[in-house]
Amino acid sequence: MQAITSDESRDVCLQAQGLSCVRDDRELFNDLSFSLQPHQALLVEGRNGSGKSTLLRILCGIRRQDSGEVNWCGEAIDRLGVDYHAHLAYVGHTDGSKLDLTALENLRIAQALGKPASMSVEDALDRVDLYGYEDVLARNMSAGQRRRLALARLLVTDCRLWILDEPFTALDRESRDVFRELLESHTVDGGMVVLTAHHDIELSNVEVKHLNLSA
Repeated sequence: MQAITSDESRDVCLQAQGLSCVRDDRELFNDLSFSLQPHQALLVEGRNGSGKSTLLRILCGIRRQDSGEVNWCGEAIDRLGVDYHAHLAYVGHTDGSKLDLTALENLRIAQALGKPASMSVEDALDRVDLYGYEDVLARNMSAGQRRRLALARLLVTDCRLWILDEPFTALDRESRDVFRELLESHTVDGGMVVLTAHHDIELSNVEVKHLNLSA
């Protein structure tokens, strides 16, 4: 599979080298290499079952690759452990919200488990159009509202790397536009994003790399 090369004049923060993964005796990908630097986004594409979600879980350290290595600033993430995860925010297919907690409580837990950002939880809810839902239990929210709550977690923790699996799922057009603005702000400010999506992502002033697992 063709590697995505990096501009050596900038620091490489996230780097995958020779990754391979086998699931149920089927090879999802082999000898996969790419890198990501500040101000960049990587869009992982491919047909269903090509290994997009699995790759993201490997990058998060949730699943082990069968061969190869994932490095953060030159060190393997399995050796860095919590020192890597302190820089990482992950939103998967499931929203990851505690259903029996309110929106406010969910965000406060996210802050307590990570490095709090300068944005308050109240401002984060307002930014994702959940103002007035502070005391609503997550289980009583719609699918779109729970998705926005999950994305609000990105705003209340200070993480350089966002790894997002289909972040636009269940979002209406207005919410997609809001989240696209959040992605742009994060990367323009020096952050990095790895995401999957069913369609191309247009981000202003952001270099978007493409990695197609079906190629």
